[in-house]
Amino acid sequence: MANEYDLIVIGAGTGGYVAAIRAAQLGLTTAVVEKQKALGGTCLLWGCIPTKALLEHAHALKVVQHAKDWGVTIGQAAVAIDMGQVQTRKDRIVTGLTKGIEFLFKKNKIDWIKGTARLTGHGGVDVFEGEKQTLRARKEIIVATGSAPRGVPGIDIDRKHIITSDEAIHLREVPKTIAIMGSGAVGVEFASIFARFGSDVTVLELLPRLVPVEDAAVSAELDKSFRKQGITSHTGAKVTAAKVNGDGVDITAQLADGQTKTLRADYLLVATGRGPVTAGLDAEGVGLQLEKGCIRVDPMYKTNVPGISAIGDVITLGTPGHPQLAHVSSAEGIVAAERIAGHETRPLNYDHVPGCTYCDPEIGSVGLTEQEAKERGYDVRVGTFPFGVLGRAKIAGETDGFVKIVAEKKYDEVLGVHMIGPRATELVAEATLALRLESTVEELIRTIHAHPTMAEAVGEAAHAVHGEAIHL
Repeated sequence: MANEYDLIVIGAGTGGYVAAIRAAQLGLTTAVVEKQKALGGTCLLWGCIPTKALLEHAHALKVVQHAKDWGVTIGQAAVAIDMGQVQTRKDRIVTGLTKGIEFLFKKNKIDWIKGTARLTGHGGVDVFEGEKQTLRARKEIIVATGSAPRGVPGIDIDRKHIITSDEAIHLREVPKTIAIMGSGAVGVEFASIFARFGSDVTVLELLPRLVPVEDAAVSAELDKSFRKQGITSHTGAKVTAAKVNGDGVDITAQLADGQTKTLRADYLLVATGRGPVTAGLDAEGVGLQLEKGCIRVDPMYKTNVPGISAIGDVITLGTPGHPQLAHVSSAEGIVAAERIAGHETRPLNYDHVPGCTYCDPEIGSVGLTEQEAKERGYDVRVGTFPFGVLGRAKIAGETDGFVKIVAEKKYDEVLGVHMIGPRATELVAEATLALRLESTVEELIRTIHAHPTMAEAVGEAAHAVHGEAIHL
């Protein structure tokens, strides 16, 4: 006889495990089917956490490399990075967090069913390649199978020299040279990591600018900073061939000016986006509507099949640009769980999703870019304030970047905040709350920002929107 639960969640990533915990808190008997050896999904095992651990090591190396500036004496030995120790510490962090999720499952009486799930219809889930059994959901099934690195036609990813982020986080040596296809968050974060570790880094981006989803001013600032750090970037560049040859990769790219560029690197990191994971799920067999491999859902994450919902990287809401972000998946999981438990819920506002990119310098953004605001018909005014003016930035020795606020003139409402510079991934929280509360620029101006802090740049940028920046 099938093991019955109120809710069955397929996938234990940041969407799935959060949905399961929230459902259990609300009294639903809950099981999670997950085939990996540990809980946490891409974010915890291969994505957010391990890459940010590597970035933190890169930051530590940066501080040590400038030890004399800080009055720190470290002896005569050359400063170097020990990748073995880096990987050991990174793995220890990941293991600790996965064990934490296991504890939360036990605390909330959630069953972890180890194996691969297949939908069978009418609330049924078959589990195989693990603990083979049949499950049945009395109320709902949530599909939270996430995404995986997406390849590029004509580029053969051998996972040895032509690699994805999954392999890049495990490298135990610092490459002498590495080329990176794509300048989204993954691409520029790894560019920062390996450049700081000592690699010769080249970024190849198909679109006209780096981090193309960000405000154009942020892209320009990152390009300037990368050049200063010795990172080579080619935008408008299409990689036409990449072939493993001996202990490296020969790469050919068509540049924006029409010239052909050839280069050789120890590794080619393909960071051109991620695709939904539905293989083995039999999504089409149970009648789920798919769009380009993604599961179509409504604003409350219901699919077209009664009793099946979906959240996270695997979904589309029918419009382009569903953000593939861990915190979005978690928020969607909470909404879905509360709705299934019978609680009143509201759809998420995707204009208010913060984006964080942990390259050097960091990028934090939320809301509309200046261009997007104009395209939506707003009468726009902006204010920008550089970090380099701040005492706190000078003290930290991190003076690159700025905060830019996009607002509309008639009601003074804040439409978007875009920042690049020190602690930007933390500072964006204030901006996100401002958008959530429909704050005006005047309210940000009248909000007292502590001194000396990096956050003063937000308050000063608000003053700048009205042409009244104090320290410019």
